[in-house]
Amino acid sequence: MSLFSGRGKRGFGKIEKLDTNEAETKNAEVKKEETVDKSSSDKSAAVKPAAAKPKVEEADLLFDKTYTCPVCEKDFKAKTIRTGKIKLLSQDTDLRPKYQNVDSLKYDALACPICGYAALSRFFKFVMPSQVKFITEKISNNFGGLPQTGGAYTYDDAIVRYELAIENAEVKQAKASEKAYTCLKTAWIYRGKAEALPEDTPDYDKVVKELNEKEQSYIEVAYAGFDEAYMKEDFPLCGMDEPTFSLLVADLARRVGKFEESSRWISKVLTSRMANDRTKEKARDIKELIDEEKKSQQE
Repeated sequence: MSLFSGRGKRGFGKIEKLDTNEAETKNAEVKKEETVDKSSSDKSAAVKPAAAKPKVEEADLLFDKTYTCPVCEKDFKAKTIRTGKIKLLSQDTDLRPKYQNVDSLKYDALACPICGYAALSRFFKFVMPSQVKFITEKISNNFGGLPQTGGAYTYDDAIVRYELAIENAEVKQAKASEKAYTCLKTAWIYRGKAEALPEDTPDYDKVVKELNEKEQSYIEVAYAGFDEAYMKEDFPLCGMDEPTFSLLVADLARRVGKFEESSRWISKVLTSRMANDRTKEKARDIKELIDEEKKSQQE
């Protein structure tokens, strides 16, 4: 059965030496009196406050990078993050990263505007000849192009590319881990859109509810895919070692209400000799969330 069946420093200033010498203190007092006697025009020559730094726009963190499509072998340009210009602020419990001034996830799904091939950046160039044939027949022959974008991608621009990547992953019969990871990041895109949605959006509550439902549907498929990948594939999976992977799947299981399965994945992390202290601490945090959610269901 197809995995996708039914899917929709502190900065110190200059520290001056303190001198308690009495003579120097008196000299300082005389100078202070002389300063008071200066004209009002001298007083007005105050130091102006430093100008505020210009606001960093999302477009300032991007550049157009040229890629070669492995399916049609044509070059195309896509918006790409200047990785050295962004600062990681935090992570959600399912490892979704949050950066300052930009949601970098919007730029991780690459799509060829010529033939319609799309995939996450880590998988993009790895396509077998047989997969090229499938994509050409089932994607390219029906592809109508990509919508125009501005200086930065909107969440809707990103969703088009992510869902095209999901379609390609299914058509080319990608590994379960690739399908799952693509669905996971698509869920993150929907979460990001919901978080960024202006509160004056018409039918705000209804729109957020719909976005949350889309996110949840992709989380469910991602969880099932990663569970399959764990049984069939070797580590590292999507760049993750086993403790990190187990931590991720534990949280996905929690998010879909499979608390017993989540607890088993948590146990894998806490008993792993390969898991570092930080990963184990995150596992304990997820365990606390599980306990809280189970308690709230019983009340």
